[in-house]
Amino acid sequence: MPSLKSHLVAFVLRRTRKKAFTSAAELNRWIAAARRTEDHRPPPALAKRLDIRQRHVAGFPVYDIAPRAGIRNGQRILYLHGGAYVFEITRFHWNLIAEMSERLGVRITVPIYPIAPQHDIHAMLGMIMQVYAAMLEDADGRDILFMGDSAGGNMAVVLTMMAAERGMALPSRHVLISPCLDVSLENPAAYEVEKVDPWLGIAGGLEAIRHYSAGLARTDWRISPVFGNLAALPPTLILTGTRDLLYPDTVSFAEKARKAGVEVELVVEKGMFHVWTLIDMPEARRARDGIVAYLAAAPLPHPDAVPGPLPIPQAEPAG
Repeated sequence: MPSLKSHLVAFVLRRTRKKAFTSAAELNRWIAAARRTEDHRPPPALAKRLDIRQRHVAGFPVYDIAPRAGIRNGQRILYLHGGAYVFEITRFHWNLIAEMSERLGVRITVPIYPIAPQHDIHAMLGMIMQVYAAMLEDADGRDILFMGDSAGGNMAVVLTMMAAERGMALPSRHVLISPCLDVSLENPAAYEVEKVDPWLGIAGGLEAIRHYSAGLARTDWRISPVFGNLAALPPTLILTGTRDLLYPDTVSFAEKARKAGVEVELVVEKGMFHVWTLIDMPEARRARDGIVAYLAAAPLPHPDAVPGPLPIPQAEPAG
């Protein structure tokens, strides 16, 4: 049974964030308002707990996060934040990233990728691909894990497919939180779930895709990776909730990926809404425990990996 706090959060979301997705005009109004207040920097309190370094790739910030207690193995996580391709990373994302870094003892790379409508899919994926290519210069793909929520989950999958197309080393695992994997709207169940989703809406979501897609069809695999080469994907943990507009297509994606030979662990949280894992409540704590258990069980870095703690690249400490 969903917790009391989850009901409270859903109540607040329906009366606030849901409005952004009720129409194209409303989404654009929210985007304009967000640009006046968004701040991609990690909350100052996290600097006391973590070693945070900032650098730039293609002119955009990239943060490297590591626990002050030290890195316990050579695994690396590339975290891609959500935000419907049009909103910036938030403190909720940063809190999850900090917890994963500390509990797993790993270094996490967080690209602050260009967002729409000022930029589109080509700029976003181009920048993220540069970040991944740089990671491969000092780590094997078998030591790299992709984690992403919502739109970030989409980009994690698309990035892997792009890397496979280019003959690059692929990540060893995916963790996808409420991922956006199919925006074709070919599944009528999405319209039914929209009625109970306290956050997302189809009209606003389609406007976000219009800003992001640079004219690509919604069935193009770079927009809806369910139509791509799923066989290229690594073992994958997917978390979704039954009150998430994206839930029906997430289940379909998992089934299709399994048929393509991918090892998929699908966690469905009854009554949960979009990216509930980011919010401090009992269901989120359970989900985070599951993510830690899943990644802790992943094979340790391969024998050729650099032993001991990996150094943080030389860069200015984040302010």
